[in-house]
Amino acid sequence: MMFGAVPVAALASLAISHASNHAVPAASPPAAAPSPVPAAPVAIAVDGTALPPPHEVEAAPIAMLVDLNSGRTLYAKNEAEAFPPASVTKTMTAFVAFELLAEGRLKADQHFTVSDAAWKEWHAKGSRMFIPYRASVSVDDLLMGIMNVSANDGCIVLAEGVAGSVPGWVAMMNDAARRLGMSGSHFGTPNGWMDKGVTHYTARDLVKLADAMITRYPAYFRRYVGHAEFSWNGITQRNHDPILGVVPGADGIKTGFTGEAHYTYLGTAERGGRRLVMVLAGVPTPREREKAAKALMEWGFSAWDGAPLVAAGKVIARAEVQGGTAPAVDLVAPRAYAASLPHGDHAPVSMRVIYTGPLQAPIARGAQVAQLAIRVGAGPEAHLPLVAGADVPAGSAVDRLAAGFARLWPGSGKRS
Repeated sequence: MMFGAVPVAALASLAISHASNHAVPAASPPAAAPSPVPAAPVAIAVDGTALPPPHEVEAAPIAMLVDLNSGRTLYAKNEAEAFPPASVTKTMTAFVAFELLAEGRLKADQHFTVSDAAWKEWHAKGSRMFIPYRASVSVDDLLMGIMNVSANDGCIVLAEGVAGSVPGWVAMMNDAARRLGMSGSHFGTPNGWMDKGVTHYTARDLVKLADAMITRYPAYFRRYVGHAEFSWNGITQRNHDPILGVVPGADGIKTGFTGEAHYTYLGTAERGGRRLVMVLAGVPTPREREKAAKALMEWGFSAWDGAPLVAAGKVIARAEVQGGTAPAVDLVAPRAYAASLPHGDHAPVSMRVIYTGPLQAPIARGAQVAQLAIRVGAGPEAHLPLVAGADVPAGSAVDRLAAGFARLWPGSGKRS
């Protein structure tokens, strides 16, 4: 690997880590991995500072809190342990729908009709939006019902309408999990109904899913997630999110409960540009889940500071491109990045860009093609995505020749 120092900000130093395809055969950078932490800590030591978590979180057998702006795990307990997620499963159903909406393969005003089989099994089963027999429901209403009142029936209608069958939709969910690097998760149902552990997540994977949903589809996230209540067909139901409207900045994501899973929660809040994501699983009672969720989220904002490093949309570096119409592409931060430090700490921060290259054209603008690694003091390194700042189509033989000259002699590839 070759390393070159590039100044970025007064707070941090940046190095470029570029590996040739011969050295690293992977065509894209490895997926970001959460910082390693003890399996069941009572505090997290950061540069010699111990930050004890709130005692309320002891009620959760599995818990995790991550600062998305820094990629840093602020607290974790059994975060790699698989668990049945109950209705938190519906987050992946919504994510797959968001992908389809963004690609134009699904429309918000598109309608699906509840099948005889779906109505027979789900019209009176668990939480639901009470879809009448043979009713036609818009995708917009289905997603609102799924994410805010945990509509089991809505999940099945959406799954059958899009994929033709529940197994077909579940296959799409598992494919999305694979693409997101959710190696500890698997789906057997669109809505999280008990299936003897076939459907399972890890806390690490849930954070990846939440990150992808918020970062890639912010407009859909704002539209469909975090409403206090939902009214449809003359019935109004409230959202059971334990911190929505209670913790400042809280805006979702999903609760869950079954006798198999107990009480689960995937939650997030944003304050002053800082976005935290929380996972709680296996909590015995809803009251204990509520207390743990409030206390852990408040602790994340009060016990930790976010030191700004990179503004959203900032060009961090350039990566070489092979086989395209341009010799290089800008590497851009898709959101604001910061360093997470214990409140009042002033540990030094370093950054480096990592990519496997030269990158191979074609490259789509906004596609993740590199990572920004951030290290606070001697702490663990966190990895955050960097995306391509422009489209780089596959080039003709002339384009490839010009790009090659531009790499060898900077400035030679400029065109008037």
